[in-house]
Amino acid sequence: MKITHLRGFVAVAEELHFPRAAARLGIPLAALYSSIEKLEEEVGQPLVTRGGSTRLTSAGLLLLPEARDRIAAAPTPPQKSDAPSGGKAKASKGKGRAPAVKGQPKPYKKRQGR
Repeated sequence: MKITHLRGFVAVAEELHFPRAAARLGIPLAALYSSIEKLEEEVGQPLVTRGGSTRLTSAGLLLLPEARDRIAAAPTPPQKSDAPSGGKAKASKGKGRAPAVKGQPKPYKKRQGR
């Protein structure tokens, strides 16, 4: 069982609402649905009833303490830094360009008429 699937299951079990659980985890709702389905396939039984109201099945109630224990024993995921990755690409100035000299017109540029 993957820890990410178990985290999704515990969030759904605590919230008893798929959209709130997805918002709490910061993942799309479709990803949460698919992770719960994969976990149910692995267990072989439905863990959550999806109908008018979301409830845990008996298999879900049995899995919940084990899922919490596995999540607690797992290493914490690395934190993402707030700094943006990479920098702004600088344009190449080319080799044949003459340096700008103060007071002199730029080479190969016409003077602007009045």
